[in-house]
Amino acid sequence: MSGSPVRGWIDELLPGVVVARRYERAWLRPDLTAGVALFALVIPAGMAYAEVAGLPPVTGLYATIVPLLVYGIVGPSRVMVLGPDSSLAPMIAAAVLPLALGSTTRAVALAGLLAVLMGVVLVAGRALRLGFVTGLLSRPIRMGYLDGIALVVIVGQLPKLLGTAVPGGAVWDTLAQSARAALAGSANASAVLVGVASWAVIVLARRLGSPVPGTLIAVVGSMATTAVLGLGEHLPVVGALPQGLPAPALSGLRPGDVVSLLVPAAGIALIAFADTGVLSRTLAARYGYAVGGNQEMGALGVANAATGLLGGFPVSGSTSRTPVAVQAGARTQLAGVVAAALVLLFMVAFPGLTAYLPASTLAAVVIVAASSFVDVRALVRLARMSRGETGLLVAAFLGVAFIGVLQGILVAIGLAFLTFVRQAWDPYRAELVRLDGTPGYHDLSRHPAGRRTPGLVIARFDAPLFFANGAVFVAFVTDLVDAAPQPVRWVVVAAEPITGIDTTALDDLIELDEHLERRGTSLVFAEMKGPVKDRLLRFGAGARFGPEHFFPTVGSAVKAFRRSSGG
Repeated sequence: MSGSPVRGWIDELLPGVVVARRYERAWLRPDLTAGVALFALVIPAGMAYAEVAGLPPVTGLYATIVPLLVYGIVGPSRVMVLGPDSSLAPMIAAAVLPLALGSTTRAVALAGLLAVLMGVVLVAGRALRLGFVTGLLSRPIRMGYLDGIALVVIVGQLPKLLGTAVPGGAVWDTLAQSARAALAGSANASAVLVGVASWAVIVLARRLGSPVPGTLIAVVGSMATTAVLGLGEHLPVVGALPQGLPAPALSGLRPGDVVSLLVPAAGIALIAFADTGVLSRTLAARYGYAVGGNQEMGALGVANAATGLLGGFPVSGSTSRTPVAVQAGARTQLAGVVAAALVLLFMVAFPGLTAYLPASTLAAVVIVAASSFVDVRALVRLARMSRGETGLLVAAFLGVAFIGVLQGILVAIGLAFLTFVRQAWDPYRAELVRLDGTPGYHDLSRHPAGRRTPGLVIARFDAPLFFANGAVFVAFVTDLVDAAPQPVRWVVVAAEPITGIDTTALDDLIELDEHLERRGTSLVFAEMKGPVKDRLLRFGAGARFGPEHFFPTVGSAVKAFRRSSGG
């Protein structure tokens, strides 16, 4: 018995070990098959997203191998694939490249530091049990953010698709420069032909439901064409990879770099965990096992820290490669481990093959992946359902497109908090009345035929009371009392929706009670939650609001009022 708590602790931290202990022979073949299918996709994807981040392609393979191996041990999701992601790549570039000052070696070191800091933030969040933070970003805000990211990524890849170089800058500047280059005839015709053909192959394979991933067909086909026709001298290519394994690449860092990257790391961590957490929960629900948000947060943090220490950059759950593993029959984390082992083998034995890979093909891979972020049907549906939430989506999109990728994170988070504060500041509120033939007490605005009890006002406020809405609550109750057709002797607050109160709101509540008391009106509460009562006592309000001010139900409060008035 003494070892069971220790074993439970280990099982919590190392879910992959638990799966390994219970591994079934029947899972081996589908896991191996899925690992091979995944291997065919992760190499071009990893290299492409490294280029979007402004880093050498080989770092994308390091950022593929390490998280697959680490997550295979610490990851709670059995089939989720971690790795470089097109939504994170532009954020990495925005955080790292201004500090790198044109040095590739320093850019790699800064990207590794960014991943380590992101890992620290996530592990600290796991220790503090902050797994709930995925709920901070509503779906419309995340949709707008991803749409903005898609625009930034696609526009950033246009010069590579055209086989030309432009000065770059803001997304609109890059778009205008690419258009001028194309109109001026400075595009590389071979690069454009190969890139567009690669894009078409990927899209057609997806639409036709090809069992072989379109990305693999496009990459292998473009490499073969380049090698056979000798196109390497006529269009930009990725070039041969350095032979070797993931290794530390954090030299040349300074203490100031930690300060500069800490805020971007926290923002990227929030976005990465939001996407990863949603994907993990979806997979767990589909396959019938449990995944905790805190556990997933810790696993993502460990995987990022390890990746940063070994030459990679920030990673998250992949919404493009995970379905490939699932469709290929993956049963456990072993599929990812197999894919990582095959990538290692490729880097050791065949690094020269990428010398024939056109850069425009990688651009096509990224453009198709980024395009998948844009969900037109969901956008149309949201526009029909809620103008307000559509406005939030547009604001998040414009924040990324016009202000910047990293600043867009702050815009998205700011919008999320403003949305919450606005809803809590101006919540739904109602006067409750009796309705003939229907038990209970009901909203007068929805049931105009309802009857008030003379001398009594029943008020409901559907939000926690805090500094931003305490005055709103006071004004609401005061207006009801002033508008009552007869003098009011009691105000009953139907407090069941009030889930919290802070000291500022308490002061407002006391002022309301004093105001009503001067008018000869008593303020009482019905159905107030125990924790809210406890907070009132801790705040020292027990002397003013004694036990006689609280009733278990609205009905019992109304009965007490009638007894006090002799009715």
